[in-house]
Amino acid sequence: MTEAMEADKKKSIASAITVHDGRVLLVRRRVKEGSLSWQFPGGEIEEGESANEAAVRETREETGLEVKDVSVLGERVHPNTGRTMIYVACQVVGGTAAVVDDDELAEFAWSDGKALTDYVPYPFYGPVQEYLNDNLSS
Repeated sequence: MTEAMEADKKKSIASAITVHDGRVLLVRRRVKEGSLSWQFPGGEIEEGESANEAAVRETREETGLEVKDVSVLGERVHPNTGRTMIYVACQVVGGTAAVVDDDELAEFAWSDGKALTDYVPYPFYGPVQEYLNDNLSS
C-alpha cells in the first residue's frame, strides 16, 4: 500500500500555526507521535468539519486560546507520521494560552524565530517555514 493510500485511511490532521507578538504557539504532547514532541496545536478533523474549523477548535480545546483562521498555508502527508496534515494560519482573538487538556499536553511555549530550533530541530514544511520566517521575531 502506498504512503498516500495509508494516509487516506486515517483522518486528516489540522494544525494551527498561531503567531502572536512575533512568537509562535507550540505544544508538547505527553505521548510523542513518531519522533515529534513539540508541535503546533492540532488534531483530527471531525466529520462535517473543515480544516480551518478543526484548527480553531483544537487550539481552544488544548490551550484555551481563542483564535480565528486566516488562511490555509498548505497540505501534505507528514514524512514522520504518514498522516495528511493541513496547516492553518491563525490569529489570536482572545484568552491566554495554558495547558487545558492535561491528558494530552505536558506544556506549551511561545517561541520566537531564534529559539524555534530548540523546540523543533528540523525544518518545517516549506509554506509553514516561509510563513514563520515572515512573521516571527528573531
